[in-house]
Amino acid sequence: MMEGNQAAAFAERQKGTLPGNLAIEWEEVANGAARGRFSVTQGHMAPNGFVHAASVIALVDSACGYACAASLPEGAGGFTTVELKSNFLATAKVGEVVACRAWLVHGGRMTQVWDAEAVNETTGRIMAVFRCTQMVLYPR
Repeated sequence: MMEGNQAAAFAERQKGTLPGNLAIEWEEVANGAARGRFSVTQGHMAPNGFVHAASVIALVDSACGYACAASLPEGAGGFTTVELKSNFLATAKVGEVVACRAWLVHGGRMTQVWDAEAVNETTGRIMAVFRCTQMVLYPR
């Protein structure tokens, strides 16, 4: 388990990867929780004029994954996602801000279950609810 807020370290690690390319910013990445956001640009959009669902999934899945990495049990070497699910309830347009928070539901030795919620900060509407299960990996 990592101690304290690791947001800056994870922001540095994501450069050149999907979360970095989507300009996701992190307020908190810590044991049991994460909070982040992005400002919607044309690069986040689907051809229909609304934010692409994959952009929202990238945000909430990254929040859960980063917080999982910060919450691994002693001796664990990493994790992998074994299941994820989302329900979309609203959308966003260019210039609006999509924010999320993720929290640990179950932190076991072999699995972790995470919930996250994406919110359009501009309208105040909940955009998506998300749940994923992470399998904890140990060195062989």
